[in-house]
Amino acid sequence: MSQRPAFEETELLATYQVADRSRAHLRANMISSLDGAATHQGLSGGLNGPADKQVFDLLRRLADVIIVGAGTVRAEGYGAMRLDAADVAWRHAQGLTDHPVFAIVSGRLDLDPTSPVFTEAPVRPLVFTHAGSPTAQRTRLSEVAEVVVCGEQAVDPAALRLALLSRNLPQMLTEGGPHLLGTLAGAGVLDELCLTISPVLEGGDAIRLTRDAPPVHTTMRLTGLLRAGDMVMLRYQR
Repeated sequence: MSQRPAFEETELLATYQVADRSRAHLRANMISSLDGAATHQGLSGGLNGPADKQVFDLLRRLADVIIVGAGTVRAEGYGAMRLDAADVAWRHAQGLTDHPVFAIVSGRLDLDPTSPVFTEAPVRPLVFTHAGSPTAQRTRLSEVAEVVVCGEQAVDPAALRLALLSRNLPQMLTEGGPHLLGTLAGAGVLDELCLTISPVLEGGDAIRLTRDAPPVHTTMRLTGLLRAGDMVMLRYQR
């Protein structure tokens, strides 16, 4: 017998849907332990559960584009950004494209053009990099993705956001990892953080939710709260 979902779809939509899809909105979806660790043994998968997966899938369904750092793509074993049939049907009924665009942020362009991320993608992915990245690798990746240069020696978050808006992708979702989240938060371009608190103490040298980030003190307000057992899902907006 299949386990009953933690949340009804109407509850999830009421909690996370954005009122005006035409306005630019960059949200992050992350998970952390009680003591602020973003990973367990190097991966976020050790912290999550079925309820968190429901929110994860719902946020993907609502997004025009999903932004992930190249390190997270490799570490978490990302494949092609393809939604399931039920999510595709929902998006189609809302007048959205069947699948969100997958956007990968990479300074070194240490990405494999033959990976299913590219070869099995239902929509041509975007790769955001900077002018100092390897030219030869940019050329190789341009055969399987649209390579976008934003910045001189590092990817400029504000330029990245504008580039997505110019492609009519206003509903932006980032799944991290911590380095990318720190970069976006430090640049002041993050509008929202959807944070799942996993009921575990991690300890050790696990990576924090933001990594390599400049000092930032951004006040946010709580606009959504869901609970599944001892796990809590929070929605904060600027």
